[in-house]
Amino acid sequence: MRKFSTALGSAIGCLLVGSGMIASASATELTVWCWDPDFNVPAMQEAAARYNKLHPDVKITIDNIAQNDIKQKLQTQLLAKVTDGLPDIVLIQDDNAQRFLQAFPGAFEPLSDAIDMKKFAPYKVAAATFEGKSYSVPFDSGVTGLFYRTDYLEAAGYKPADLEDITWDQLIKIGTDVKAKTGHDFFDLDFSEAGVVRAMMQSAGKWFLTPDGQPDILDNAPLKAALDTYSKLWKAGIVKPVSGWSAYTGAFTSGEVAAVVSGAWMTGTIKANADQSGKWAIAPLPKLDGVDGATHYSNWGGSSWYVFSSAKEKATAIDFLNTVWANDVDFYQGILVKQGAISSLLAARDGDAYKAVDPFFGGAPVWENFAKWLGQVPAVDYGTFTQEVNSAIQEQLPAIAKGGSVDEALKAINDRVEQQVQ
Repeated sequence: MRKFSTALGSAIGCLLVGSGMIASASATELTVWCWDPDFNVPAMQEAAARYNKLHPDVKITIDNIAQNDIKQKLQTQLLAKVTDGLPDIVLIQDDNAQRFLQAFPGAFEPLSDAIDMKKFAPYKVAAATFEGKSYSVPFDSGVTGLFYRTDYLEAAGYKPADLEDITWDQLIKIGTDVKAKTGHDFFDLDFSEAGVVRAMMQSAGKWFLTPDGQPDILDNAPLKAALDTYSKLWKAGIVKPVSGWSAYTGAFTSGEVAAVVSGAWMTGTIKANADQSGKWAIAPLPKLDGVDGATHYSNWGGSSWYVFSSAKEKATAIDFLNTVWANDVDFYQGILVKQGAISSLLAARDGDAYKAVDPFFGGAPVWENFAKWLGQVPAVDYGTFTQEVNSAIQEQLPAIAKGGSVDEALKAINDRVEQQVQ
């Protein structure tokens, strides 16, 4: 009888191992929430594969969830103080981070206790720092650049050097000449997107809120200069109005307009048109005219990884982020080539992929330039009301484009924001 029981037990054991039941019961499981199956998800999958080579007993499940759905899930569950069903690690866009950190203190694990934040671009660390602690491992940088068609510029008598170290007023003059000589508008803009205004502001080291979290609209010199510049672009007659993402990207990828200001992540969209290879270049962002602290460097987009304090495998989650995302320079070379993800890890800039030249952009070291610029992006405090201010700005863009008063627009923005944040 004992022999039978032993044999039966062995058989059952083999069945369980074969079906994965014992393995799954003993393995450590991490769950990650992120969005974008072409960018964030494959980057995290590569990170998981690298970690699994060192820790084959750790199973990392990556759930592709739309960004708005993630925000809604976090808001709903954290407000209800329900942590069941939350992942170990979640991706949050940088300008949304302070909203969650300040509204739900204690929900996220401070990572600066375990990970050296000096390894990352300072402005990315600042976005997730609250009360002296940093809560994220920075991921991709949305460092900005001016993408432009060199053939259109040459037709108007300009060389790439003419777009280095210039102001927005100088760029508008160039755009006017391009329009006159080639018939092409210089930019296209969508009234539902205020990204270019935000990029101009951050380039001067300023945001929408005071250090104590109150709206800073009426006396905000970089914001006023950004809206003035937005108005000048339209008054110059060099902007094509568009609506929707497809129309927006289609205008410059088709050659209808000559240039676009965007985050480095736009590189892949532009390069998808192989027939335009050699006809594009990238310059630093123009500086705002007459603004103290104005620079050529800014950010548009970008996200970072967070660990929940309630995570069942918190220690493993932190070790995973520290091992790959905070130290593996070679990992960042791969996701740069495959996904066009520019690392916020400063050491990654020394890798071979970052030093490679790109024939599509005239043989320029595109990634090396972006990596150099990201180290100079001014840090700003995105605060908790960025989305509300951004929406208020978007409401005023059509009136500004039609020649409306910028001062009146600022007052309307301020009134709307004060109503929303009370």
